[in-house]
Amino acid sequence: MDDALLVGEGRLFTNPDPDLLRAHQARKSRGLVPKVTTVAEAVARYVPEGAYVAVGGFGQTRIPTALLHEIVRQGRRHLGLSGHTATHDFQILTAGRCFDRCDVAYIVGLEMRGLSPAARRYCESGEVELCEWTNAALLWRYRAAAMGVSFLPSRSMLGTDTFRYSAARQIRCPFTGGRYAALPALSPDVTLVHVHRADVYGNCQIDGSTVADLEAAAAARHVVVTCERLINNREIRSHPERTFLPWYLVDAVIEVPFGCYPGNMPGEYFSDEEHLAEWLEVEKDPATFESFVDRNIRKTRDFQEYLDLRGGMERLIRLRHEELLIDREGEDE
Repeated sequence: MDDALLVGEGRLFTNPDPDLLRAHQARKSRGLVPKVTTVAEAVARYVPEGAYVAVGGFGQTRIPTALLHEIVRQGRRHLGLSGHTATHDFQILTAGRCFDRCDVAYIVGLEMRGLSPAARRYCESGEVELCEWTNAALLWRYRAAAMGVSFLPSRSMLGTDTFRYSAARQIRCPFTGGRYAALPALSPDVTLVHVHRADVYGNCQIDGSTVADLEAAAAARHVVVTCERLINNREIRSHPERTFLPWYLVDAVIEVPFGCYPGNMPGEYFSDEEHLAEWLEVEKDPATFESFVDRNIRKTRDFQEYLDLRGGMERLIRLRHEELLIDREGEDE
């Protein structure tokens, strides 16, 4: 049996040195300073050309759609992207051809809705360099950076083609001699998160599943948060156990009601399945898709104009009612 330790063939897109991240975070203010801004200003400041971006949420649930639209609207290119549980967020950034390198765990598919033709074309075009991981591996890479270590050992991916096309390395355990995959720390330049509530300082509350948001935020140099509503700091202090992201991780806060649309915001509004289906349909023809993206994103002034195009408050309230009905059905069961 070959005793050589294996090395993945993929390229490592970010520097795993945890001291670089810690030095950056040490310079960040710990003061309770108001951080409220606008979507346009936050993207202009924290998502420069070439930045490596991580996106919170899970699938089409609780994604920061308003920020992603603005990245496309401002014409950002050559970004790096962490494709962790990425569905409609991946679609949006594909529409703007915003990234040219991607750490891949889950992309292209929109779960039971089907595959994104545009995302598939983009990944097959040769314009995007891909490096493969599992969803768990990407989360553990964030966690390594947040912990201040350059890698975490795992048995995940060993013996698979996912390992082969990753940038992981096989190592020996100094205690048992066993083999592990060394998963390098991942420090995004910016992590984008949408939450239910936040105060002006960046203390955030999330209802429901949190997935990898805390790890992705703690591993990042900058964190930009959109929220359904801004709340008073007194409410944050009254329920400290609800604070999911603390103020010292967050650089910018923007109040964006329905900021996850057309995704699902648990307890707030259901996903707009008709609109998501429309995306998949228009993507089949590149020219039709470009016109669709122009109309819905590039030529809109902001996210509010996009919401108005999609039916405005009447449609959004209907989606809120759908979500509340689902919650009630769950209680009845």
